[in-house]
Amino acid sequence: MSKPVRVRFAPSPTGPLHIGGVRTALFNYLFAKKNNGTFYLRIEDTDQTRFVEGAEEYIMEALEWLGIAPEETIGKNEKFGPYRQSERKELYKQYADQLIASGNAYYAFDTAEALDTIRKQYETEGKTFIYNHTIREKLDTSLVISKEDTAKRIANKEDYVIRFKTPIDETLHLKDIIRGDVKFETNLLDDKVLFKSDGMPTYHLANIVDDHLMETSHVIRGEEWLPSMPLHVMLYRAFDWEVPKFAHLPLILKPIGNGKLSKRDGDKMGFPVFPLEWKTTEGISSGYREKGFFPEAVVNFLALLGWNDGTEKELFSLEELAETFDLKRVHKAGAKFDPEKNKWFNHQYLIHKSDEELAKQFQLIVAKSTGKSEEIEINKLAKVVSLIKERAHFVNEFWDLSVFFFEAPNQYDEKAAKNWKEETPGLMLELIKILENITDFTSNTIETTIKDWMTENEIGMGKIMQPFRLSLVGALKGPHLFDIVEIIGKEESISRIQKAIKNL
Repeated sequence: MSKPVRVRFAPSPTGPLHIGGVRTALFNYLFAKKNNGTFYLRIEDTDQTRFVEGAEEYIMEALEWLGIAPEETIGKNEKFGPYRQSERKELYKQYADQLIASGNAYYAFDTAEALDTIRKQYETEGKTFIYNHTIREKLDTSLVISKEDTAKRIANKEDYVIRFKTPIDETLHLKDIIRGDVKFETNLLDDKVLFKSDGMPTYHLANIVDDHLMETSHVIRGEEWLPSMPLHVMLYRAFDWEVPKFAHLPLILKPIGNGKLSKRDGDKMGFPVFPLEWKTTEGISSGYREKGFFPEAVVNFLALLGWNDGTEKELFSLEELAETFDLKRVHKAGAKFDPEKNKWFNHQYLIHKSDEELAKQFQLIVAKSTGKSEEIEINKLAKVVSLIKERAHFVNEFWDLSVFFFEAPNQYDEKAAKNWKEETPGLMLELIKILENITDFTSNTIETTIKDWMTENEIGMGKIMQPFRLSLVGALKGPHLFDIVEIIGKEESISRIQKAIKNL
């Protein structure tokens, strides 16, 4: 019987969650849902020197906002807790000791100064220093010191590290779900530090021990961890534990040029690389949420960065993604981040939302922009939204597209004002009389009445329509003119025409 699927997202709380980390969390979440498994969150905070206050809460809030919250984590279904590595540190020493006892690890007492001297010596000889089988028995390690002396030095509180004893002359043939067969020569690997005398494990030991104890079935992580794969597999083997299946995701690349997407790229090109806003003493880094992106649009966009379902389909709900997601369809090559495509996805989600739902979000913006505390009727806002949403990527663009629905223009576009001729004021006064006599003040009736009047009096379309729009909007822009007239109402329409006559 196959092992139940259990996957994890295991970030370090060293700052805001990068969009690449979000995609890793998303792919783990989708894989768990597809396979009726469990997605859990573990915080890897063994390196306390890099710990950043608020980062852990930020990670959890970001996953909640995106709709991909873990089923198990700190304070939630702690079946395999604690889920914070710093609270598990008593566990790791016994496993480090186990590796020493089995001959898979050794104590190293080398000082930083001694190692620096050796490195410089290697450099002068044109060689690269690697702490491995070529030198470990010539250094200050338990491989050349007696057991008694080793125990004495540890008892005397001498600083040490425990290093993994990498096997010699072995070719590791490993499998990666995305990359297929990958090969590593053990002679080219260094003996990584697993544990320090201050009682803290390094990432490598803590990660393996926790993945085993938390019964992780698949390790789905970024491509940058691929070089760690041989060490992690050898550690599983050294403990005689079942090795999980590995899948290393491709990088998210810069929109322009080569290399991994960075915060600098976002700052330079004006798009966020973090899900939520992040504040520091140095300033504020923008977030997708605060920029006005819908979480489902962010999820959809990220899912297609490095994966597709084999069809031309681009719009997926989270449920559809979970149904169709397959790690074997994740690409090996990096995926270029496209800020414009990112906005396109948000536009698609925006136009498919109901006018009423968008109106509720827009209501706050209108209140803030007009300075009026009373709420504008949702039905009116929904009508406005229906006329402008096709031209917007974000709800926060609605105000600029619709300001004339709420405020009369105080200035008029200079180019458009050239349409205001000598005979225009007289025609506008006649138009006011027509408007005053319309009882059924709806878009269709207003349009039919005014067009009939123009036809009967042989008045050219441009002589009325352009000055009329200019009076209401302040420019020759905006949705269907008679829809604007209906929404702002008879009194306001007439008032604006009178104001235009006076000012133009």
